[in-house]
Amino acid sequence: MTVKLSVAGLFVGCGGLDFGFKQAGFDLVWANEISSDASESYKKLCGHKPIVDDIWNCLDQIPKVDVLVGGPPCQSFSLVGKRLEDDPRGQLVFAFEQAIQKVQPKFFVMENVPGLMASKIDGKRLHLHLAEKFSKMGYCVGIYKLSAHDYFVPQKRVRVFMVGHRFGSLELPLISSEKYAGILGFAGKTQEVTVSEALDDLSSPLPKGSNEELQYAKSPHSYFSKLMRMQSGDTVSLQTMPTMSKLDRAFVRHIPPGGNYMNIPDEISTKRIMKFKASGGRTTTYGRLHPDRPAYTINTYFNRPNVGANYHHGEERLITVREAMRLQSFPDKFIPVFSNQRSLHMQVGNAVPPLLGQAIAESISFFAKTK
Repeated sequence: MTVKLSVAGLFVGCGGLDFGFKQAGFDLVWANEISSDASESYKKLCGHKPIVDDIWNCLDQIPKVDVLVGGPPCQSFSLVGKRLEDDPRGQLVFAFEQAIQKVQPKFFVMENVPGLMASKIDGKRLHLHLAEKFSKMGYCVGIYKLSAHDYFVPQKRVRVFMVGHRFGSLELPLISSEKYAGILGFAGKTQEVTVSEALDDLSSPLPKGSNEELQYAKSPHSYFSKLMRMQSGDTVSLQTMPTMSKLDRAFVRHIPPGGNYMNIPDEISTKRIMKFKASGGRTTTYGRLHPDRPAYTINTYFNRPNVGANYHHGEERLITVREAMRLQSFPDKFIPVFSNQRSLHMQVGNAVPPLLGQAIAESISFFAKTK
């Protein structure tokens, strides 16, 4: 009988990364999260409630486990944020470092935004600074810049993972797409999952404010939709019409699938949009999803058209919460706990896509079996 590897999670949010480990057969035994809403969501998704407290108050409570995982809040390391060494949010990566020092797990996984690799401390790139500290603790550390769409998540979300282990000097090899496809039941699927494959079995949204569940528009129509609908029944929640201004509605009428602010006519463009047109760049601003490609990054403002490619590909509207969750690879049976809409959007947008987390977990599992 194979013994399951035990996992403790830090900064778990609503549980995307930890759920990926659970799906890979790991034993989730402890977690910490400062948000009470997110901790209740985590309990629904992963099966036990995290300790709700500041991580600095919990370091001595973390049990001895085989694997320590977490994504320290990344605002201070975002490519659009400041990179200040004295930013208390940034210091949370050092809480994770201290947790590794105290627990001494066999494996650890730390997730963050690519801006982590551009931040510096004492003149050294932060990720290299951390890797050096982990190495002195006895870990072989691999640094992986991964795009979620390479692991069957319908989203081009790029994140940095630091994965450490105590078994020799070779970096942990990541699972191949072919092997991962077999595990997920996607045998033969070699291409990225598209927006259409992710969303087109969902019905048009219910009116704003509705708490009812909605029948699916059709039977599962892709490998991905079939996976997302496992154990979900015949209806789906959180498929309600997002709030849109009159101007937002006018904009989307002119933006084709895959288009953006450049398609908005000058005569209805705002001064801000005209500045964007003059300066260029900003591909995702007022972006509309393309049915035959993955989405761009789902952030915490997916309810706005000007902070990402959040217009639906087939209807003249913004994506719903459920559609954002699909693009993050959360199963349809999962309904987060939230006290307000902002809390809900933050939980969804900040999460590690479960299928990406599971790919890391499966990689550790295969590696551990060889040791």
